[in-house]
Amino acid sequence: MRTLYSIQYLRAFAALAVVVFHAGERTGMPFTIGAAGVDIFFVVSGFIMMAISDASPTSPVAFFRNRLLRIAPAYWAATLLMIVGAVAGLFPNLKLEFAHILGSFLFLPVASPSTGDLWPVLVQGWTLNYEIFFYAIFALVLFLKPGIRLAALAAIFGLLVAGGVLLEAENPILGFYTAPVILEFVAGAALAKLWQANRLPSPVIGAFLVVLSIAGFAAIQVFKLEFDAWSCGPLAFMLVMGALGVEASGKLPVSRMLTYLGDSSYSIYLWHTFAVSVIVKLGLMLSLAPPLTLAIAVVTGTLVGIAGYELLEKPVQHLLKGRRPFASRRTAEHPVR
Repeated sequence: MRTLYSIQYLRAFAALAVVVFHAGERTGMPFTIGAAGVDIFFVVSGFIMMAISDASPTSPVAFFRNRLLRIAPAYWAATLLMIVGAVAGLFPNLKLEFAHILGSFLFLPVASPSTGDLWPVLVQGWTLNYEIFFYAIFALVLFLKPGIRLAALAAIFGLLVAGGVLLEAENPILGFYTAPVILEFVAGAALAKLWQANRLPSPVIGAFLVVLSIAGFAAIQVFKLEFDAWSCGPLAFMLVMGALGVEASGKLPVSRMLTYLGDSSYSIYLWHTFAVSVIVKLGLMLSLAPPLTLAIAVVTGTLVGIAGYELLEKPVQHLLKGRRPFASRRTAEHPVR
């Protein structure tokens, strides 16, 4: 599958938004809308999975195995580092329990003994629990003919969300798997079908959608509006569709830096919080101004993520694919790889 620069740019944009979100949260300068980077990731995930499966047919087992090998090694490494740090006393607020640790490694939502939330040991890994769930359902859909896969995917996820709304389940696990955010994967898959059929909006309308979505995200931040998947999902959908529409016209400029940040976005997402935590503590010790601490934390978190990409994610993936480390090949695959 050829490189889609719009997807690469959006992956970079989403990862950096999450970095700023976490840095702002810890420096007292909230950038709450940065959390919507996850919504963009989910829409892009649905798009890429549908596009890849249609372009390169594979068996359900092979699909799920490849996806698991793509995201698990780096995530497990980051989770293991968190556990070692907690045992060494570096994370005094992190409590460890076997069931929670096991759930974290198996991508299952288990209540954290530290907070009670359905967060894994590495907190941002909650999104990967959704990713694995999506992969599992998508793998099942691959048993069907390509022409009805989208409808089946929409029916399954739609029924789950509808069931969650109607039943108002108090069980947090049931609530996790029926949350409206899972519809963002379906929205991305639908975009893939539009892209394949050359039914994307014109570049002018595409640019308008990009501007409109960014304005919507900005309004949520500026006016401190409540937001969830029902508001951020459509905005993320418009952003991805608009960006794809602009690229389809051949009017999207190519940026090596943004493409590279897109390649490293998964590692940035996984590893940035380690650096952000250290920088925030140093900032407090040195009495740095919050804006300066925020800026240093964002830059450092991004650089640490890039280091994780170069030193761990990239060589491990090449090893798993039977290639020499650092062999050159760029693909626009998945926002969380």
